[in-house]
Amino acid sequence: MILKLVRTPAIYLVGFMGSGKSTVGRLLADRLGWSFVDLDAEIEAEQGLPIAEIFQRCGEEHFRRLETEAIRRRVRLAQMGRPAVIALGGGAFARECNFDLVEHNGITVWLDCSEAVAWQRVEANSDRPLARNREQFAALYEARRACYARADFRVESSGDDPESVVEAVLGLPIF
Repeated sequence: MILKLVRTPAIYLVGFMGSGKSTVGRLLADRLGWSFVDLDAEIEAEQGLPIAEIFQRCGEEHFRRLETEAIRRRVRLAQMGRPAVIALGGGAFARECNFDLVEHNGITVWLDCSEAVAWQRVEANSDRPLARNREQFAALYEARRACYARADFRVESSGDDPESVVEAVLGLPIF
C-alpha cells in the first residue's frame, strides 16, 4: 500500500454526476471492509434537506461551503486512521480548497464516463439541480474534466457493470 494511503486511509471517488461514484463506492468499501460515505447524502442528512432544496433556498455557494466542511471532517477522520471510501459530489473536486484537502490526505480516483452516459444516467432524476438542461449539463461536463484529470488515478466507468469498475480500482497500484 502506498504511504499516502497508509497515513490517511481514504479513497476519494471524483467525477461528474452519473459517473457511478456512489454505486462503485459502496461496492468498493464493502470489498475493502472500509466505511462508505456519500458526501451529498451526508450533507442532506445533516441539513434535513435535499441538495436541490439547499441550492434553491440558500444558493450554490452556501452548499459549496457545507461541502467543504464535510470534506474537512472526513479528512480528519482519515487522519485519525478511520479508513473510508468517500464519494465526493460532482463539483467538490473542482474547487481548489477541496482539491488541496483531499490531495494530501488519501488517494483520489476519477471515475470517468462519457457525457452521453452521464446524461442518460441522470436525465430522469429531477433532484439534481445542475442536470435540468442538456446544453448546460454538457458545458459543465466539459468544464470540469480538467479538474477531474488532476486525480491520482483515472478509471473508465461508462459500462453497465459497476463490479468491473471496482475491479479496475482494486487493480490500481495503490494496494
